[in-house]
Amino acid sequence: MRFNKRVLLDAGHGGAEPGAVYNGRQEKDDNLALALAVGRILANEGVDVMFTRIDDTYQTPYEKAEIGNRSGADYFVSFHRNAMPQPGTASGAQVLVYGDNGASEVMAKNIMDGLVSAGYSDKGIIDRPGLVVLHETQMPSVLVETGFIDNEDDNRLFDSAFDKIALAVAGGILKTLQQETGEQVYYQVQVGAFTDKDTAVRASDQLKAQGFPAYIVQQNGYYKVRAGAFVNLDNAARMEKRLRELGYSTYLVREEAVR
Repeated sequence: MRFNKRVLLDAGHGGAEPGAVYNGRQEKDDNLALALAVGRILANEGVDVMFTRIDDTYQTPYEKAEIGNRSGADYFVSFHRNAMPQPGTASGAQVLVYGDNGASEVMAKNIMDGLVSAGYSDKGIIDRPGLVVLHETQMPSVLVETGFIDNEDDNRLFDSAFDKIALAVAGGILKTLQQETGEQVYYQVQVGAFTDKDTAVRASDQLKAQGFPAYIVQQNGYYKVRAGAFVNLDNAARMEKRLRELGYSTYLVREEAVR
């Protein structure tokens, strides 16, 4: 495990408690889909990930907080979507925290920065002391509101940019863990690993001819062809998307920077 950290992801609502509902769309479903997607990204990056739920079940907010406290998690991230009494009157992302907790504030800012880059307007980082999953959890906790479920534009963004939104939230969490541990990391997009150096050189030259910053890394008996080196996970994901559109089979690699 690259990070000696555990993150508990909570998909808000569930079961007979759907959360906000708009035109048949239920908040509980969006929350679970995003929590699972973020969890996959974090697990691939070496984070120990746990969930309060992985299917359509219900826990009370106190049960969710208790699960978090028993889990030994270092961070608790709860996923929700917002709604207004008058549909369509608000849009954008919010991140909710409890009190003046430095670690929670840092994670909230990092997640919000990612959500803004994914296309949401910034509705702010809000102190919400009355939320059980924030004030009853014993670790730094945030509640992420990924747009308003009663706003058609926010729903279109949630659906069309879902992968980008998941990367944005995961990237904010990873950035927080990196800041806490003092690690300096960057992300590379790998397009192949070859035992033959000449083959790797040809693959690298092809990437360069297409305008990509390509290079070869020799590891474990292989010549690995990679493109780009990014501090920001979202930028690496954009590079990976471009390469996949050109037909490359890609793999996102996380490396520690040499100090």
